[in-house]
Amino acid sequence: MSSEVARFVGSIPELYDRHLGPVLFEPYARDLAARLGDAQRVLEVAAGTGRVTRQLLAALVPEGELVATDLNEPMIIEGRARVGNDRRLTWQTADAQALPFDDASFDAVVCQFGLMFCPDRQRALAEMRRVLRPQGRLLFNTWDSLDRNPGSKVVHELAYKAFPDDPPTFMKVPFSLPDPDELRALVHDAGFREVRIQTVAKVGEAPTAAHFATGIVRGNPLWNQLVERGVDAPAFEAAVTEALRATFGDEPCRHPLSAHVVTAVA
Repeated sequence: MSSEVARFVGSIPELYDRHLGPVLFEPYARDLAARLGDAQRVLEVAAGTGRVTRQLLAALVPEGELVATDLNEPMIIEGRARVGNDRRLTWQTADAQALPFDDASFDAVVCQFGLMFCPDRQRALAEMRRVLRPQGRLLFNTWDSLDRNPGSKVVHELAYKAFPDDPPTFMKVPFSLPDPDELRALVHDAGFREVRIQTVAKVGEAPTAAHFATGIVRGNPLWNQLVERGVDAPAFEAAVTEALRATFGDEPCRHPLSAHVVTAVA
C-alpha cells in the first residue's frame, strides 16, 4: 500500500487531525460507526489518526475487540495519543494489501477513505474478504468526485495554477474512486455478496476559512509536493483562504461534501 504520493509524515498527522478531522472526516466517521451493528471482533484498515476508531469504540459492544491499523506509523502515533486507552482497542501497523491476520478472524472490517490509496485495490479488498468470517460485514467509504467536494477542489485547482508545468497530483488520489459502478464491480470481484452503495451528502464546517485552508494545504501529502516545487507557502495558503472565504463564507466556512458508503457481506 506504500506510495510516495501519500506520505503522512512530519507535521502532517497533527495538522490533518486538528484542521481536517472535524471538517471532512468526523461526519463520515459517525456515519460508518452507526452502521457497525453487533460485531464482536472488528478490524479497522487505514485508521489514520483515529477519527473512526473513536466512534467505533463508542458503538462497539462492551465485550468486543477492535484492532486499528494503518500503514503510516506517524498516523498511528497520533491516533493512539488522541483516542486514549481502551482495553478493547489494539493498534498495529499493517499494509491493507497484506494484512497480518489469520483467515476468517473478524466479524467486520471497516475502512474510511483508505481504499483509494491502495495501488492494488482488488488485492486490498481480497485481503479484507480473507480475514472476514463467513457472513462477516465489509463497511467502507470513498470520496465522490472533486466536483461534488468543492472545498477540496479549490486547493486542487490553485495548486495546478501555481505549478502549471509540473502540477502537484496528490489531490487526484483521494478522489480517484468516484464511480459507484466501478466500486460495485471491485467489491463483487473480491468475492463479496449483497453489495450496497449509498451516496451520502454532508456539510463540512470549519470555524474559519483560514482554519480549513491550513488543513487542506499543510495537513495532507499535497504539502510535500508543494514544498518540493518551492512553493511560497504563506502566499499560497493566503490564496486558498481567500478563495474558500469568497465561495463558502467565513466564521464559519461551510461547504458541501459527498461520499459513497459501501456495505457488503463475505
